[in-house]
Parts: sequence; C-alpha cells; structure tokens
Amino acid sequence: MASIKFILISLIFLAGAQSEYDLLITGGKVLDGSGNPWFKTDIAIKDDRIVAMGRLDHSRAERIIDATGLYVTPGFIDTHSHAASGLKQEELSAGRPLVAQGITTVVVNPDGGGSIDLAGQREELLRYGLGVNVAQMVPHGTIRREVIGMDDRAPTPGELEEMKEIAKTGMEAGALGMSTGLFYAPASYSETDEIIAIAEVVSRYNGIHQSHIRDESDYSIGVYNAVREIIQISEASGIVGIVSHIKALGPNVWGESERIVELINNARDNEGLEIFADQYPYEASATGLMAALVPRWATAGGRSAFLERLKDRDDRDRIIDEMEENLARRGGADRIVMRHVRFDPGLEGISLEEIAGNRGKRPVEAALELLERGAPGIVSFNMNSDDVEYFMSQPWTMTASDGAFVAKGDGVPHPRNYGSFPRRINEYVFERGVTDLPFAIRSMTSLPATLYRLPDRGLLKPGMKADIAIFDPETIRDLATFTEPHQLSEGMIYLIVNGGLAIDGGELSNALYGTILDRKDTHNAP
Repeated sequence: MASIKFILISLIFLAGAQSEYDLLITGGKVLDGSGNPWFKTDIAIKDDRIVAMGRLDHSRAERIIDATGLYVTPGFIDTHSHAASGLKQEELSAGRPLVAQGITTVVVNPDGGGSIDLAGQREELLRYGLGVNVAQMVPHGTIRREVIGMDDRAPTPGELEEMKEIAKTGMEAGALGMSTGLFYAPASYSETDEIIAIAEVVSRYNGIHQSHIRDESDYSIGVYNAVREIIQISEASGIVGIVSHIKALGPNVWGESERIVELINNARDNEGLEIFADQYPYEASATGLMAALVPRWATAGGRSAFLERLKDRDDRDRIIDEMEENLARRGGADRIVMRHVRFDPGLEGISLEEIAGNRGKRPVEAALELLERGAPGIVSFNMNSDDVEYFMSQPWTMTASDGAFVAKGDGVPHPRNYGSFPRRINEYVFERGVTDLPFAIRSMTSLPATLYRLPDRGLLKPGMKADIAIFDPETIRDLATFTEPHQLSEGMIYLIVNGGLAIDGGELSNALYGTILDRKDTHNAP
C-alpha cells in the first residue's frame, strides 16, 4: 500500500512539474516590429506560436534562452527573393545563407519570373523540407511567355483572357500577389493596360503588385515615369503597388530620389493610393549583361532571333550604337563586373573594361563576344549613396535582398545573397545612422507582413507565429564582399522558425522548420 501511495504522489508531482512552455526567452531588449523602442519582456513559446509575454519569472519551460545583452525581434521577411531554385535542392534546402541573416520568410517568383505552376513549385520546395518559410507570387513575365512567347506585341483579347485566367489560378493557389518585370523581355513588350487588366484580377483576391519597374535609369521612359506607371496601375486597378529594389541607376539619374519620393508621397497623401517600395542596402545592382546593354527590340523573338540580327550589318551597327549608350548609362565598362559566366568561369569577378583591354577591343565589342557565347550575369556599380540613403529613410520602404543563393564555389554572385539584412543593421543603423534600429526592424518585419497579407507574422505578441530573431548588436555584420561573396553573416545568436531553433547559440542547426505560406487575408476574393 505504501509503495502505491508513493507512486501516486510521484505521478502528481511529475504532472505538476510538466513544463508550461517549449521555449522561454528572457532578459533581451525586445523590438516588437512595430517601430516602437525596445522594452523588456519575457516571451513564451508553445508549439509554433507565441503564447505569453510579460513577467514570466516563475514559469516553466523545456528550454530557457537568456537573451541578456541581445536584441529580440520578429524574424526578418525578405519580400524579394530568388531563392526558390536553391531551396528546391536537397543540399541547399536548409537555406543557411538566409538563416544566418535572420530571415525566416522569403517571397519568391519576383521580377515577373519563376514558375506559374504554383502547386508544382510548392511540391518541389517541400520535397526535402525547408529551413525558412516560403510565400509565392504569380509571375507576369512567365505568364506572358507562356501565352505569347517572346513576341513584341499586345495580346489578342483571347490571349489576355488566358493570361488573366492563369493569374486567377495562381491567386487561388495561395499566391500573395503578382510580380512584374517590366524592364525585362518579354514583359517589356507589355503596354500598361495589359498590366492593369491582370492587376484587376489579382486585386479582387486582395493581392498586391510588386514590380521591377520599366526603367530604373533613362533607358526608355525614365525612372520617374516608370514609378508613375506603377502608380497609374494602382489607381486604375485598386491594387497595392510596390516598386521593387527602388533605385536611381546610373549617373544620368543620380539625385532623382528626391523627385521620386515626392511623387510617391503625393500618390499616398493626396490620391490615397497604397504605394510602397523595397530596397537592398548596396550601391551596386546585379542583372544579366543582355538586360543591361542590349536594346529590347534586338531581343524580340528570343536568343536565336537576337543572334540572327547580329549577322545583319545594319542591325549589328544599330545594336552596337545603342549598347554604347546603355553602357554610358551604367557609368562605363569599369563599373560592370562579370558573375555567373558558365561558359568561362575564369572571367567571373573581372570587369568588362579589363576583359576588353585584354582582348584589344572596345568594351561593347567584347560584350557582344560574350553574349554570342552565352548569357553572363553582371554586378553593376551604378548607384549614388545619397539616393540609397534617402530611399531607405522613407517609412514606406521595406528591406529586401533581391538575392538567390547557390552552392559555395558556384560563381561570384552579388554579396546581397549573403548579407543584406545584417548590412542594413550594421552599416546603415550602427555605422552611418541613416535610420534608428526600431525603424529598420519595422522595415524587415511588420511592414512587409502587413502588405503581403501575412497577419500572424512580423510582430512579437501573443498569438503570433514564433518566428523570432535574436542578435548581438556588437557582432552582427555581413562578411560577404564583391570579390568573396560566399561568406555567411555573423551575429545572429538564435533564430526561431515556427517555434524551432534554426540557430542555437550562434550555431546553425540545418533544421527544416519552414513551410509554405499562403495569403491569409482573402476577404475580397470573389
């Protein structure tokens, strides 16, 4: 009898000692994502959610994290990411370059590119598990290529209806909105009314429009008018408009940030339009050599048509003349550096000026030689720091990376793939003082979560998903450089993705706690 009594008492004791929470974070300076200054509070996590905040001194947890001396923030949301192709690969699915930055969610299929089969893409992304959450966009450029190909013309009424139906299917599959890449072929062949027609469909599902605008320099309509086009699309369709990686590209338009900010503020304040932007914190961009230098008329019909035009003397001379103008827009051949040159990796990291000098050719002629062999990528040093900082200081600008990640040793990519978010904090908050830290954290968390219809992320409060970044202000920094980009960022001490520790005590765990996120706010869906 005594032994039975002892067992019963032991069971009662164990039941009482059972932990209330899975994780308990104490002692940190909490920036809740709203833009408010830091404050002290404990944060309790059960399963994948924050379940309590406040003085939780006597609470029990399976694991207690002492965050004394560290900042505790929502996990960062990268609204403009090309990471989908990497995350599909088993060896890259943990997303280490993303996790090391404090990123817990990426939005993929930007610039109008990526898959239109969102259900199929979802299966591919989940095949090996995910280290971060992934949300999808419907890519307009891929839709146009699917329906019209590379033709430089407007869609027929039937083709436009087909394009709208593809967009509708993507939205019903959970997409957050539509991305366009109006600078790139074939989307560059679209007229504004085509985009408005498809945006009207997306808007009915409360989706947003994220756009690589038609011109970030003075290639065609000019950066000012390209931003105005996004405003026009929003006004006509009722859709939220986001200017992707906002910039003034090249010496010809340096200083245009003031006019563009005034234009957006007028649209917001006087016209009541929801216009926003995202930005990566670098003064260099990345794109393809073809996109940067070759006029769009020369690429109509695709690569084979372009190569045929080069055989025609008059066409070739015209292409060269316009490429010279485009090179000047980018600030010259010394500002263009090769990356991802698959047919000759030895050229990666070398400027177009140096390549041309080694070959005894004019830079444009050397560029054409490269383009005849393949499709090299470039990093282009073409932004002014004053413009970068002025755009960054606007309350409607989000932080993003425009990054993709590949295996170490595969090319010389832009360092934004590895360092965008820590750089925004270390370089532009702590060193330059462009904004304060609460402002920067808001641009990475609650602002994108609100715009991209993810209402249970982006803030630290009970009921929210437990995506949490905990970093050391003394050590957070980006290590990736333009010459040695394959370097993980430092200073992220803990990272929690859906309640699981992706970084624990500064060590990346390679855990797969991510999932696919659907658009949550669908109250306007037909």
